[in-house]
Amino acid sequence: MSHAPTARPRSILITGCSSGIGAAAALALRARGWRVFAACRQAEDCARLRAEGFESPRLDYTDPASLDQALSEVLEATGGTLDALFNNGAIALPGAVEDLPTEALRAIFETNLFGWHDLTRRVIPVMRAQGHERIVNCSSVLGLVGARWRGAYAATKFALEGLSEVLRLEMAPANIQVVLIEPGPITSRLRQNAIPHFERWIDWRASPRRDDYEAVLHRLYGPATPDRWELPPSAVAERLILALESRHPAPRYRVTATAHAAGLLRRALPGRALDWVLRRS
Repeated sequence: MSHAPTARPRSILITGCSSGIGAAAALALRARGWRVFAACRQAEDCARLRAEGFESPRLDYTDPASLDQALSEVLEATGGTLDALFNNGAIALPGAVEDLPTEALRAIFETNLFGWHDLTRRVIPVMRAQGHERIVNCSSVLGLVGARWRGAYAATKFALEGLSEVLRLEMAPANIQVVLIEPGPITSRLRQNAIPHFERWIDWRASPRRDDYEAVLHRLYGPATPDRWELPPSAVAERLILALESRHPAPRYRVTATAHAAGLLRRALPGRALDWVLRRS
């Protein structure tokens, strides 16, 4: 007796899976039957995830050769298909805009935007050949409104918002849906991981704002206390599931009260009023 072929599981490549949002997303989607390729920048993190049963290619957004190798591994494993991409891996660089060396801004854009664009362009031909699929980009509340000391990160997320919006319009005829997820404060290692970038690039002792850096230093080096409206990374994974599995996904999914409030304030308030609110936040 012949049997109908078993439907292949849907496949997704997720970046930044060593902890936080990426790790939660990988676990949640595997539990729902997805074939998850949980990519990390560091080889030791990939080895740990493989020990946990994941397929985990090494992927560094600043290294085009690693993008090529990671995608080749994924496509070889799936027989040349990929149903979804979740761009998530990112870095932060706290500091006043006037203290940011231009090279530092270039470095954060390499990781948070240019690498995402490079990987996405490599994936699009695969998805175009399939005639469908989804690209989900993890933005931020800082892609909606600015915040002091976060100029570099906000710049990359504002740029990501625009690039993703245009890509969504352009990919619609190919039936490739592009979705943004916009989290507010989420429990992660983003703050701790920002320390080496801060120490490399920001000469805060020579800054005219030296006294103002006390609050920045306390957040970076002090106890890891949660923000008032902070949610666990599983909250982002819940929105990611909607973005991937809804027949007609929304263009954006906001996570946390902070992100919803920021979107509302951006639409409702005139510029000076919004600045007043943001200066006091």
